[in-house]
Parts: sequence; structure tokens; C-alpha cells
Amino acid sequence: MNEEDLRVNEWFVPKFGPLKFRVFMGLLFLPYTGICVSFTTIGAMLAPAIFWDRVGAIVLIYFLALGIAAHALDSIGSKKVKPWGTYFGRKQLWILSLSTLISAYALGIYYMVLYVPLLWVVAIAEGFFVFAYNMEWFNGKFHNNGWFAFSWGSLPLLAGYVIQTNDVSLIAFAVAAATGFISYVEIKTSRPYKELKRGNYDKTLSQEQIVAMINNYERILKSLSGGTIAVAITLLVLRGIV
Repeated sequence: MNEEDLRVNEWFVPKFGPLKFRVFMGLLFLPYTGICVSFTTIGAMLAPAIFWDRVGAIVLIYFLALGIAAHALDSIGSKKVKPWGTYFGRKQLWILSLSTLISAYALGIYYMVLYVPLLWVVAIAEGFFVFAYNMEWFNGKFHNNGWFAFSWGSLPLLAGYVIQTNDVSLIAFAVAAATGFISYVEIKTSRPYKELKRGNYDKTLSQEQIVAMINNYERILKSLSGGTIAVAITLLVLRGIV
């Protein structure tokens, strides 16, 4: 089984549909994207007053910019291993990434110009990391677990809060530290999981040991994803009622 087949068989890739559909859904890493989008929602729910259109806007912005554009750029920029091989051409990935990124920033600029200029700080930082992390700029200096935790964990939480308040607070920074930690655990778990799925493991280990390790990593990743999304939905319901 080649590496591309192994990627298609990871836990978050649909088991149904044409191959190209399955690969595209896998490229989006939907459970991990769900974590990131949930962080923006949690950040928004920390605000004293909720502007519901802004909740929807920041969710859409992050889904487009990080859920689609960043993952497409990662497929282009990966120096060692292409996450999804050659299922999609370089031109297709560039069109996908730039079109979704431009759409995300167009929506963000609308709110930043009219209501929340402080969001420019987060937007500029995220714009940098979308390219520096995924394209492995500066010899991959920013392509590491710490910067992933910051850009995929802490910044989304702050973005959700700032788009509501045009301000920051101690509680927002505290929760941003927590979401950064969750993202750190996610990436620390997903990296060895990917290596196991690629067949990169100690050959002295038995097949039963390998399967047990894979299952353990999958349980952790599923718990992080499901738990984070559940918290976001719960807060949405509670704030909607209150």
C-alpha cells in the first residue's frame, strides 16, 4: 500500500464516494478544522454582548482561510512529503487556496473597516502564518508545533473575541492560552499518528502493538475534536438562550 492510499485511509477521510471526493474531504482535515473554527466561536461567546452576524462571519472566515486555503497551501509547500500526493495538481491547489483566502479577507476587511479595526492585528498575523507555516518559509522556521499552537489555537480564539468587542481582555488571553495548549496536544498527537499510517515505525514492533498505538492516537484526536466542538455548541446554545 503506497503512502497516498494510507492517507486516504486515515480516520477523518470518508469511506464513501469517488476517490477524488474522498481526497478533497481529507485535504480539509475537517475534524481539525472543526477545532479551529470552534475556537473562534468560543472566543465570540466570551464577549459581553453577542453580534450573531459576526459569529457567522468569523466562522466562515476561518473555514475558508485555514480550513481550505491553509491546507491547500500545505499540500503545495510541504518539502519532504506531499500530504495528498498528486491527486490535485499544483495549479488547482493554488486556485483553491488563493480564491478562498481572498474571499476570507474580503469578508474580514468589511468588518475591520466598519466595526473592528483591532482585528487587523490578528488578520495580519494569521496571513503571515498561513504562508510561513504551510509553505515552510524561512527554512521551515515557523513550521513547528509551537507556532502551530499559536496560529491555529490562540489566534482563532482571540479573533472570535475581537470581532465581537474590538478589544481584548484577561479572560480572552487566558482562554487563548488554553486553546493554544489544545492545539499543541493535537499536533503532537497527529504527527506520530501520521508517521504510523505512512508505515514509518520501529520494525521490531508487532502488528498488534502498531494497531494499538494507532487506535490510541485516534482516540485522543477524536476526543479533542469532538470535545472542542461540543463545548462550542454548548456555549452557542447557552448564549442564545441567555
